[in-house]
Amino acid sequence: MAILSFVCSIGNVPLAAVLWNGGISFGGVVAFIFADLLILPILNIYRKYYGTRMTLVLLGTFYAAMVGAGYLVELLFGAAGLIPKERNAMVMEEGISWNYTTWLNIAFLILAAVLLVWFFRTGGRDMLAMMGGSPDSATDHDHHSGHAPAHERARRA
Repeated sequence: MAILSFVCSIGNVPLAAVLWNGGISFGGVVAFIFADLLILPILNIYRKYYGTRMTLVLLGTFYAAMVGAGYLVELLFGAAGLIPKERNAMVMEEGISWNYTTWLNIAFLILAAVLLVWFFRTGGRDMLAMMGGSPDSATDHDHHSGHAPAHERARRA
Protein backbone atom coordinates (compact mmCIF):
# COMPACT_ATOMS: atom_id res chain seq x y z
CA MET A 1 0.00 0.00 0.00
CA ALA A 2 2.89 2.39 0.79
CA ILE A 3 4.32 2.00 -2.71
CA LEU A 4 1.09 3.14 -4.32
CA SER A 5 0.18 5.81 -1.78
CA PHE A 6 3.51 7.62 -1.84
CA VAL A 7 3.00 11.34 -1.36
CA CYS A 8 6.53 12.37 -0.47
CA SER A 9 9.14 11.07 1.88
CA ILE A 10 7.73 12.73 4.96
CA GLY A 11 4.18 12.37 3.61
CA ASN A 12 4.14 8.71 4.61
CA VAL A 13 4.60 9.60 8.29
CA PRO A 14 1.09 11.09 8.79
CA LEU A 15 -0.35 8.16 6.84
CA ALA A 16 1.54 5.81 9.13
CA ALA A 17 0.06 7.64 12.14
CA VAL A 18 -3.42 7.18 10.71
CA LEU A 19 -2.71 3.47 10.21
CA TRP A 20 -1.39 3.24 13.79
CA ASN A 21 -4.59 4.82 15.09
CA GLY A 22 -6.54 2.37 12.93
CA GLY A 23 -4.94 -0.67 14.55
CA ILE A 24 -1.96 -1.68 12.38
CA SER A 25 0.93 -3.22 14.30
CA PHE A 26 3.93 -1.14 15.37
CA GLY A 27 6.21 -3.14 13.05
CA GLY A 28 3.73 -2.58 10.24
CA VAL A 29 3.98 1.17 10.78
CA VAL A 30 7.79 0.97 10.63
CA ALA A 31 7.63 -1.13 7.46
CA PHE A 32 5.21 1.37 5.93
CA ILE A 33 7.66 4.21 6.58
CA PHE A 34 10.58 2.15 5.19
CA ALA A 35 8.58 1.67 1.99
CA ASP A 36 9.93 5.04 0.78
CA LEU A 37 12.67 3.00 -0.89
CA LEU A 38 10.12 1.32 -3.13
CA ILE A 39 8.25 4.15 -4.78
CA LEU A 40 7.32 3.83 -8.43
CA PRO A 41 9.46 6.74 -9.73
CA ILE A 42 12.61 5.29 -8.13
CA LEU A 43 11.78 1.83 -9.46
CA ASN A 44 11.43 3.38 -12.93
CA ILE A 45 14.89 4.98 -12.56
CA TYR A 46 16.31 1.61 -11.53
CA ARG A 47 14.69 0.06 -14.61
CA LYS A 48 16.27 2.65 -16.91
CA TYR A 49 19.75 2.27 -15.43
CA TYR A 50 19.87 -1.42 -14.54
CA GLY A 51 17.19 -3.05 -16.68
CA THR A 52 13.96 -4.77 -15.75
CA ARG A 53 15.50 -7.93 -14.33
CA MET A 54 17.81 -6.09 -11.91
CA THR A 55 14.96 -3.76 -10.93
CA LEU A 56 12.89 -6.78 -9.94
CA VAL A 57 15.82 -8.09 -7.89
CA LEU A 58 16.13 -4.72 -6.14
CA LEU A 59 12.37 -4.59 -5.58
CA GLY A 60 12.40 -8.07 -4.03
CA THR A 61 15.46 -7.32 -1.90
CA PHE A 62 14.12 -4.00 -0.61
CA TYR A 63 10.69 -5.50 0.00
CA ALA A 64 12.19 -8.40 1.98
CA ALA A 65 14.33 -5.95 3.99
CA MET A 66 11.29 -3.78 4.67
CA VAL A 67 9.16 -6.70 5.85
CA GLY A 68 12.04 -8.20 7.84
CA ALA A 69 12.77 -4.89 9.54
CA GLY A 70 9.09 -4.49 10.41
CA TYR A 71 8.93 -7.94 11.99
CA LEU A 72 12.22 -7.45 13.81
CA VAL A 73 11.13 -4.10 15.24
CA GLU A 74 7.80 -5.63 16.28
CA LEU A 75 9.53 -8.52 18.07
CA LEU A 76 12.31 -6.50 19.72
CA PHE A 77 10.15 -3.57 20.78
CA GLY A 78 7.44 -5.97 21.97
CA ALA A 79 9.91 -8.01 24.04
CA ALA A 80 11.35 -4.82 25.55
CA GLY A 81 7.88 -3.41 26.28
CA LEU A 82 8.53 -0.31 24.14
CA ILE A 83 5.40 -0.47 22.00
CA PRO A 84 2.96 2.25 23.10
CA LYS A 85 -0.23 0.91 24.66
CA GLU A 86 -2.40 3.83 23.57
CA ARG A 87 -3.15 4.55 19.95
CA ASN A 88 -3.73 8.26 19.98
CA ALA A 89 -1.18 9.58 17.49
CA MET A 90 -2.25 13.07 16.60
CA VAL A 91 -2.19 14.06 12.94
CA MET A 92 -2.14 17.82 13.02
CA GLU A 93 -4.00 19.89 10.52
CA GLU A 94 -1.64 22.66 9.49
CA GLY A 95 -2.54 25.57 7.32
CA ILE A 96 -0.50 28.18 5.59
CA SER A 97 1.20 30.42 8.11
CA TRP A 98 3.76 33.19 8.05
CA ASN A 99 6.58 31.85 10.19
CA TYR A 100 10.36 31.70 9.96
CA THR A 101 10.20 28.91 7.35
CA THR A 102 8.09 31.08 5.07
CA TRP A 103 10.55 33.96 5.34
CA LEU A 104 13.55 31.67 4.74
CA ASN A 105 11.84 30.22 1.66
CA ILE A 106 11.23 33.72 0.30
CA ALA A 107 14.83 34.78 1.03
CA PHE A 108 16.31 31.76 -0.72
CA LEU A 109 13.97 32.13 -3.69
CA ILE A 110 15.25 35.68 -4.10
CA LEU A 111 18.85 34.43 -3.76
CA ALA A 112 18.20 31.73 -6.39
CA ALA A 113 16.75 34.33 -8.76
CA VAL A 114 19.80 36.59 -8.28
CA LEU A 115 22.16 33.68 -8.95
CA LEU A 116 20.24 32.70 -12.10
CA VAL A 117 20.37 36.25 -13.45
CA TRP A 118 24.09 36.40 -12.70
CA PHE A 119 24.64 33.01 -14.38
CA PHE A 120 22.94 34.08 -17.61
CA ARG A 121 24.51 37.56 -17.70
CA THR A 122 28.05 36.20 -17.33
CA GLY A 123 27.81 33.71 -20.21
CA GLY A 124 26.62 30.71 -18.27
CA ARG A 125 24.32 29.54 -21.06
CA ASP A 126 27.21 29.40 -23.57
CA MET A 127 29.44 27.59 -21.08
CA LEU A 128 26.67 25.10 -20.38
CA ALA A 129 26.17 24.49 -24.12
CA MET A 130 29.90 23.75 -24.54
CA MET A 131 29.74 21.16 -21.77
CA GLY A 132 27.43 18.89 -23.79
CA GLY A 133 28.84 15.73 -25.30
CA SER A 134 30.48 12.62 -24.01
CA PRO A 135 34.15 11.88 -23.29
CA ASP A 136 34.18 9.60 -26.36
CA SER A 137 33.41 12.51 -28.65
CA ALA A 138 36.44 14.39 -27.29
CA THR A 139 38.65 11.33 -27.92
CA ASP A 140 37.31 11.00 -31.47
CA HIS A 141 38.03 14.69 -32.02
CA ASP A 142 41.69 14.13 -31.08
CA HIS A 143 42.02 11.30 -33.62
CA HIS A 144 40.73 13.48 -36.45
CA SER A 145 42.79 16.55 -35.59
CA GLY A 146 46.18 14.88 -35.87
CA HIS A 147 46.75 14.91 -32.13
CA ALA A 148 46.28 11.19 -31.70
CA PRO A 149 48.37 9.26 -29.18
CA ALA A 150 51.70 7.89 -30.44
CA HIS A 151 50.46 4.30 -30.69
CA GLU A 152 47.55 5.46 -32.89
CA ARG A 153 49.87 7.49 -35.19
CA ALA A 154 52.17 4.46 -35.51
CA ARG A 155 49.26 2.20 -36.38
CA ARG A 156 48.07 4.56 -39.11
CA ALA A 157 51.55 4.90 -40.64
